[in-house]
Amino acid sequence: MELNGADIVVRCLAEQGVEHVFGYPGGAVLYIYDAIYQQDSFKHILVRHEQAAVHAADAYSRSSNKVGVALVTSGPGLTNAVTGIATAYMDSIPMVILSGQVPTSAIGSDAFQECDTVGITRPCVKHNFLVRDIKDLAETMRRAFYIAQTGRPGPVLVDIPKDITVAKCKFTAKKGEVSMRSYTPVVKGHHGQIKKAVQMLLAAERPMIYSGGGVVLSDAAEELRQLVELVGAPCTNTLMGLGAFPADDKRFVGMPGMHGTYEANMAMQNCDVLVAVGARFDDRVIGNPRHFAQNQRKIIHIDIDPSSISKRVRVDVPIVGNVKDVLQDLNALYMQSAVETEPNKAALAKWWQQVETWRGKQCLNYAGSDTLIKPQYVVETLCEVTGGNAFVTSDVGQHQMWAAQYYRFNQPRRWINSGGLGTMGVGLPYAMGVQMANPDADVAVITGEGSIQMNIQELSTCKQYHLSPKVLCLNNRYLGMVRQWQQIDYGSRYSESYVDALPDFVKLAESYGHVGVRIESPGDVEPALREAFGKYKDRLVFVDFITDQTENVWPMVKAGRGLTEMLLGAEDL
Repeated sequence: MELNGADIVVRCLAEQGVEHVFGYPGGAVLYIYDAIYQQDSFKHILVRHEQAAVHAADAYSRSSNKVGVALVTSGPGLTNAVTGIATAYMDSIPMVILSGQVPTSAIGSDAFQECDTVGITRPCVKHNFLVRDIKDLAETMRRAFYIAQTGRPGPVLVDIPKDITVAKCKFTAKKGEVSMRSYTPVVKGHHGQIKKAVQMLLAAERPMIYSGGGVVLSDAAEELRQLVELVGAPCTNTLMGLGAFPADDKRFVGMPGMHGTYEANMAMQNCDVLVAVGARFDDRVIGNPRHFAQNQRKIIHIDIDPSSISKRVRVDVPIVGNVKDVLQDLNALYMQSAVETEPNKAALAKWWQQVETWRGKQCLNYAGSDTLIKPQYVVETLCEVTGGNAFVTSDVGQHQMWAAQYYRFNQPRRWINSGGLGTMGVGLPYAMGVQMANPDADVAVITGEGSIQMNIQELSTCKQYHLSPKVLCLNNRYLGMVRQWQQIDYGSRYSESYVDALPDFVKLAESYGHVGVRIESPGDVEPALREAFGKYKDRLVFVDFITDQTENVWPMVKAGRGLTEMLLGAEDL
């Protein structure tokens, strides 16, 4: 049959099983919006800012393992979306972004609302396309979805000129899988390397498993748990990997790195065999690679992306492949080999004694208060009230770290945050995407009074689509993480970090048609949370917690310092 480009776009989205598209219309994409109006295969969610469209599609993907889809217009529509695209790129999130473009005859003429979409997004996408021929549109759409979700996932952008959306050509339904000769990501790990890894683990006296977001993205949580059980090693999850290994398991030692636990960082530094699974030794985990290299250890690194291996830390056994596939093969071979070569149980018991000694520091303890609300207490109470089963989105700052430290994530894909780019403003649009993908789940947004204002207009979107996340604002009247660094490194010179013109969040939430609550006493924290998730389960509730302004995130490894050079509290300053 012969279809115009807009109808082909809609047909291709339906073909891919897309259920939700997050977007904002504009002149260059109006033919596509007209085609959307005439179909019922998927639902379009009208956001209030293009950045929020991409963030919502991003979280939709993170929480569901589906490809997120965003649709924006040309020029400022696209440039508004770039922050969201870069956020997804840094965290390897499979997404397809469709952007409008001026007609092909006008490209390069500085036409109204024209920008170099391909050039602007090239550094922050896995791949991008500019469709210049209507005959290429369907195949380009299919390739975009294929590239986004295979290999190391990531966002793929398809730039579609307006004349392409109105031009017509023959449309043929998808036949078979997409095949691209120039793009063949490795899935299975090299057997010889897996065998080396097994031998190394069986000989280990102080093994350690360091897992990251790659475990979550490849749905390999069960395989990770099996590996930890087989080896009997302590396990740490990075910020992006929280939930891949259950926080309530006694072998979990917490998060590593800048705001990781004492036991996790000490174990990372002092193990003799370290298995890195879907983690990339980034600067927030290994702040000083030279300091890390002072201790001799063997490193096994499993990752889908060969460019991530030995990028910052030299490894001994690289295994390139999909984490789930590699772990399945590794676990099977370990079980076979352990029959002939028993692990050193005495050494392992001694290693655990040392780990428990480190754990005895209780580095996440904090001073409670009967008069001031401690932000850590709010997160702990949230975990208790929701049974640890909520989807938790966060913005970026101190509240993000407290959420990571004090909410006990026992399942993957429940913790939705911006790890690599550290994007303020993601929390509320993330919650929208999560709730669209998981309509019956409890969704909580942990945010601060600075971050929430960056996309607060999405309270309108939540009202339109009857979304009911609970927004928990840990309001300390400061840009908290900025203030903390200024206190520690800049002589307490609080340059532009104090927020002295805040809105009344309760009235603001109510003006959008939601429930607003202000909480100023520790005794009111639990009742407010129980009411939000109980009485107001089907309403968006904005809870403005007035928290202790002086509270800092501990432990802390200052930027560029070694893992063991930790500040455990203000007394170490």
